[in-house]
Amino acid sequence: MNNVSRRRFLKHGAMTTASVALMTALPEQLLAKSLAKSAGIQLYTVGDPLVKDMDGTLAKLATMGYRTVESAGMAGKSAADFRKSLDAAGLKCPSSHLFPTPGQSNEQFLDNAKTLGSEYVVSSVMIKLDASIKSVDDYVKVMAALTQDDFKRMAGDLNALATKAKSTGLKFAYHNHNMEFRKWSDGSTTYEILMAGTDPSLVKIELDCGWADLGGQSPLELFKKYSGRFRMLHVKDFVAVPHPLTELDLHAMPESTELGKGHMDYRTILAAAPAAGVEYIFVEQEPPFVHFTAFEAAKVDYDYLQTIG
Repeated sequence: MNNVSRRRFLKHGAMTTASVALMTALPEQLLAKSLAKSAGIQLYTVGDPLVKDMDGTLAKLATMGYRTVESAGMAGKSAADFRKSLDAAGLKCPSSHLFPTPGQSNEQFLDNAKTLGSEYVVSSVMIKLDASIKSVDDYVKVMAALTQDDFKRMAGDLNALATKAKSTGLKFAYHNHNMEFRKWSDGSTTYEILMAGTDPSLVKIELDCGWADLGGQSPLELFKKYSGRFRMLHVKDFVAVPHPLTELDLHAMPESTELGKGHMDYRTILAAAPAAGVEYIFVEQEPPFVHFTAFEAAKVDYDYLQTIG
């Protein structure tokens, strides 16, 4: 091969290699942009307005640009009426979050999720409600008292619920808070216990990025450790804290912030999310709302995600 031919070959070969690399990376880049552009919202963010005026609240969210929502309980409505309001606003509800309600069975919850048109049902820590639990604070205290053995048993309960969901045509995912990243005396975390004890083919993950970060765990590291199990993300942010917080004390939480006004790098997180299996993301902001109303915060969050998409 003469020098001219060799240079031409090397030049074209380098271009071909670069083209292949670009085409390989392009689908994930497009998926990451799609996640940001098509962000939904967890309705807990607008929980109070939703109870007072479901139709008006859903219409406002649709006007902002949201096209999907994730439920957090039924806001005092029947599943059929909830679905009518979603349809009227042009919104889809691909995921329903199990919200502890006295007297409601898992079967009823699954039926409600199907009525809402959901693909996924989601649970966080599962405990049995009784007469002693009269408030959110009571619920949090019970969760704080759980032991490693309790969480090992809970992993079995999650498998059972996921199996039941599958039998009805639904998929199941587990949602974390910060408490799962507490380290036990043997060095393990609650999150590791639950992930090791659940069936990866049945129990998928809805990663709450903000709670994980608050607990000292990088979403990017979790993507690597449990790649393939993720299906959804909650995107939220808090004011940065000097050290991780792994106690779910709602009265000691740092201030919740709108996306883009905190410290989390969601551009990088969303870029890595598709390869980990993520299909949906939902904005969720924890009250109280300090600088904006719930609706204003929801709009700031949506607009921010459009800029990084």
